[in-house]
Parts: sequence; C-alpha cells; structure tokens
Amino acid sequence: MKINQFEEITSWQKSKELILEVYKIFKNNRDYSFKDQIQRCAISIINNIAEGFERSGNKEFKYFLFMAKGSCGEFRSMLYLAVELKYISKEEFEKLHQLSLEISRLISGLIKTL
Repeated sequence: MKINQFEEITSWQKSKELILEVYKIFKNNRDYSFKDQIQRCAISIINNIAEGFERSGNKEFKYFLFMAKGSCGEFRSMLYLAVELKYISKEEFEKLHQLSLEISRLISGLIKTL
C-alpha cells in the first residue's frame, strides 16, 4: 500500500489521539513546566512523523522516525513522573502508556519497512 500523505500513517493518527488525551488530562495541571514538557514530547512524536514523510527519501524519513521513537521514550519517562507526582491517576497512566507503546511499535514497524 502506497502512502500519499502523512495523515494516512497509522502512527501519525495514533499520535494525534495521544496529544488530544494529553491536553485533556493535563489541562488543569498547575506545574506549567512539567505540563509544557510532556505536551512537547507528544507533539514531537507527531511532528517528526509528518516532517520526515515530507522530506525527500526513505533515509531522511527513517531519521525522523527514529527521532519520533525517541520522543515516545521521553514521553513514557515523563508519564512515570506524572503518576509518581500524582498529576495523573493510575488509569490515566495506563491509557497513555499503552497508547505510547502502540505508537512506538507502529513506528518501529514503519522503520523496518523502509
């Protein structure tokens, strides 16, 4: 299957879901530096997928996918802090954690196909 636009990429679609959940969950968090950082991690995932796709060639796309995967790891690291600091519930942690793992697996699969 040929992908014509980055919006068709499943990991991009799932990343959009992740961002919307993050903004909803952290909406009232008053630790602004923490909130900003975890939102930036999530945004970095989706933007690296989009930017890499729009570049010319698989080599550059792979580079940006690896960057997106790194941002996924940073995001999960922030999630552990969020639950420990009681910024989010265990249920919210599980939801976001599972979604970020799914995104990471999807990105890995895309990297392998390139």
